Amino acid sequence: MTRHTGRVSSCRTWSCGVVAFVSASMWGCGEVGVRQDALGEVNAALDGFHAGAAQADMEGYVGRMSPEGVFLGTDAGERWVREEFRAFCEPYFSQGRGWEYVPRDRHVRFSGDGRTAWFDEILSNKAYGTLRGSGVLTLDEGQWRIEQYNLALLVPNGVAKEVVEFIERHEVGDRPSDP
Repeated sequence: MTRHTGRVSSCRTWSCGVVAFVSASMWGCGEVGVRQDALGEVNAALDGFHAGAAQADMEGYVGRMSPEGVFLGTDAGERWVREEFRAFCEPYFSQGRGWEYVPRDRHVRFSGDGRTAWFDEILSNKAYGTLRGSGVLTLDEGQWRIEQYNLALLVPNGVAKEVVEFIERHEVGDRPSDP
């Protein structure tokens, strides 16, 4: 007759707990590894997007957007879906003229399923200074595609009031006159 003691039962409980903990830890590590791969892919997609713009490479630039992708420029009227943006870029790119925005600092966050990425980045440009790019990418058939890219001028708080007043004066000049 085999005798069971509380000690054997507690050892089994402890062993099961260790196995569960190790299994959960390994699963978590795998998830981190996948996210690191995805982070590298998103960074490569965004770096390629900027390189395409600098090299006047239409597919390297606009081709990284999803078919429904939207580019929001710095002017209030600059909202283009991909094919409209392609048409905007074409006259410049056909002459070999691109534009260079150099990323300095980027932050990326992923959805729980790892198929959507939100980002923001600080950019440098010779003509416009320091800007911010932000947006969303989605994973589509193994490729990260830009769903939205928003390019914004950054205004130091200390001069924001004067800049806003200047813009308002400029916009008044752009409005059609009353009949």
